[in-house]
Amino acid sequence: MFTLQHTEFKEGFIKALSKAQRTNHDILFSEVCEIDCIDPLAFFGAGKKTELGDRFFWTGSDNEVVITGVGINYLFQSDQTTDRFFYVQKKWQSLLDDAIIHNSYSIDAIGPTLFGGFTFDPLKEKTKLWSQYKHTDFHLPQYMCTITGGRAFLTTNMLVHPHDKEERIEDMLEERRQLLQNAKVLPTGINNKVIAQHEVASREWKKAVAQVVDEMKKNVIQKVVLARETRLTFAHPVQIESVLQNLLDKQKNSFIFAFESGSDCFIGATPERLVKKQGHTLYTTCLAGSMKRGETKEEDDVLGKELLQDEKNLQEHQYVVDMIRQAMEMVGTEVELPEGPQLLKLRDIQHLYTPVIAAASKEGSLLAIIEKLHPTPALGGVPTEKAIEVIRGLEILDRGLYGSPIGWLDYQGNGDFAVALRSGLIQGNEASIFAGCGVVKDSEVESEFQETKIKFRPMLSALGGELK
Repeated sequence: MFTLQHTEFKEGFIKALSKAQRTNHDILFSEVCEIDCIDPLAFFGAGKKTELGDRFFWTGSDNEVVITGVGINYLFQSDQTTDRFFYVQKKWQSLLDDAIIHNSYSIDAIGPTLFGGFTFDPLKEKTKLWSQYKHTDFHLPQYMCTITGGRAFLTTNMLVHPHDKEERIEDMLEERRQLLQNAKVLPTGINNKVIAQHEVASREWKKAVAQVVDEMKKNVIQKVVLARETRLTFAHPVQIESVLQNLLDKQKNSFIFAFESGSDCFIGATPERLVKKQGHTLYTTCLAGSMKRGETKEEDDVLGKELLQDEKNLQEHQYVVDMIRQAMEMVGTEVELPEGPQLLKLRDIQHLYTPVIAAASKEGSLLAIIEKLHPTPALGGVPTEKAIEVIRGLEILDRGLYGSPIGWLDYQGNGDFAVALRSGLIQGNEASIFAGCGVVKDSEVESEFQETKIKFRPMLSALGGELK
């Protein structure tokens, strides 16, 4: 049984308060302590019950780390269209430079840790759909539960102001106690009932695909990824915890995330890692080329073999491999990847998959690496800049965070970011889900349309809808 050390917490707060008064600016105080293991969904639900504000949830595809944050201690937000990655790095480092951190554990994803992401294309006209999110949107949570290696850790973050009173610490300790008390009870699951389902601008999307195919026969564009939206309406406001539980149950081997901002929640289960940094090692994934799963093992094996031999999908996959190899060689050394792709089989779909490992260069921060990798050809196209221009002009959808880098970054420079695929934006009793496909010169419009339907399945199923 672990007990929270209130005396040490108070001493840390007083030290931070003294530094804030001496320097006349806010000081981050962060404390880490080991706690009894709790269900991360219970902690997530307790954040709402305790009325602490926005929450986030993350688990990696290997389930090695589960992170849940509640409340906002500090916001890193901006709608600037350039230098977004540098903006976060600079602001984050500035906050950390004077921080007082009590952490006696050499473990990733504990202590001060940011969670959030960047929109796919800050130059695309922003719509009301994503009004609750900025082009750059990261939260430093007030309380964060990290479960790793079978152990649970609680990080408490406080931004200490020069004019704070020592009495503030008692209020926060009581709030933390109440949060952990509420986290002992799992949220009651509710079946979210879909009452209407609308494919947004599907005819226009098909016309755009046909137009891109025609253009590819005339110029140097090799691939363009076009995405579309389905809008769902529910009988009642969607319970986020139920959706997360469905994703955890049904979408194994996926990165599962939820990121609240105001009244909205961006949520998903993506198979694709953008990049993970652990010490001096980088891990990334080439994921492109897809096929449905078979009804039987025999059919599934046949479809998998077909995918491994399909020229259109192999070409699409190779575009991603070439780009990511080049990007990793710019930010690291000793780049390792297998000679050919393998299959990544998920519940509703299978992909061509190539893992990549590299040694990180000393000067390369995780955010600088993300800037070089985003967008990959799996979400943008080839060549990147021309493909993005086509997407910006033809795609009716405002992608927002869909297809963007989303993940976490701790104060030691470690972190893990995924590409936000198989995702949806929940807004009260409505939700939008997103899917896209890679268009090449041999693409057939109806075939690409059916591929997006398959890619809708994970979120549609988790939300309680049916594939039409």
